[in-house]
Amino acid sequence: MAAAAGGGGGSGGSSSAQAAEQQTVEYKDSWSDIAFIGLCRTAYGNIAGWQSSRSWTDGPETFRGMVEVSRALMRGRTAAQQRDAVIAGFPEVPAWFRQLFPYSKWGAEVNAKITPAFFTWLVGPMQTGPAVIDGQQQMSAVKIERCRYLAESGCAAMCVNLCKAPCQKFFTDELGMPLTMKPNFEDFSCEMVFGERPPLLEDDPVFNQPCLAACATAKASGKGERCHKLV
Repeated sequence: MAAAAGGGGGSGGSSSAQAAEQQTVEYKDSWSDIAFIGLCRTAYGNIAGWQSSRSWTDGPETFRGMVEVSRALMRGRTAAQQRDAVIAGFPEVPAWFRQLFPYSKWGAEVNAKITPAFFTWLVGPMQTGPAVIDGQQQMSAVKIERCRYLAESGCAAMCVNLCKAPCQKFFTDELGMPLTMKPNFEDFSCEMVFGERPPLLEDDPVFNQPCLAACATAKASGKGERCHKLV
C-alpha cells in the first residue's frame, strides 16, 4: 500500500518531472512484500558481488538497500552487460513451454490481470486497462501509477537496463508472450502492454533518454544527450 504527498503543480515537461521527483510516497510494506524485496536484493547482490548494510526487516529501508545493490550491479558494466547479467538470473524456460502455451489474447489478458498481485511490492499501485493489439481492443495493459523502483533510484538507465529491457526479452523470447514496457520519465508512471511486441532496442526512444536530475550518478550533458549509462 502507498500514500502520496507533496509534489508541485505547473505545466510542461520539466515542471512535471520536477514535481515527480519532489513527490514523497509512504509505502506500508507487508511481510510478504519485504520478503520479495529481500529476494530481489539478494539476487542482485549475488550478481554485483556486494550487499548493502541497510535493514532487511524495514520495508522502505530494505527497498533502498535493493536500489543501492542495483546501482552496484551497474558499476563497471556496459549497458548490454547489465541487461545480460539480469537476464542470466531469470529461470530457464524449456522449449516445450512455448509450444504448449502459444501466444493468445486470453493469455495476454491473464498476464495483465495477475501482474498487480505479484509485482506491487516492486513498482507500487497499478491497474489493468485496455490495449489495442493488431487492431483489436483487449484488456492486456497494466498502468503503473508511479513506479517505486524508478522513483527511488531516480535513474533512467536502472529502469531500462535492469527492468524494462530484461523483462521484455524474457517474456517475449522465453515465454512467447510479447511485452512492451513504456516508462514515463516525466511522472515516473509506466505502462506494460502484454501482446505488443517491443521495438528493437536501437529503435526504442527510451534509449535516448537523458540523465534524470534526481539520479545520484547523473552527469551534466548537452541538451538531448542520452544518459551515459544507456550506452
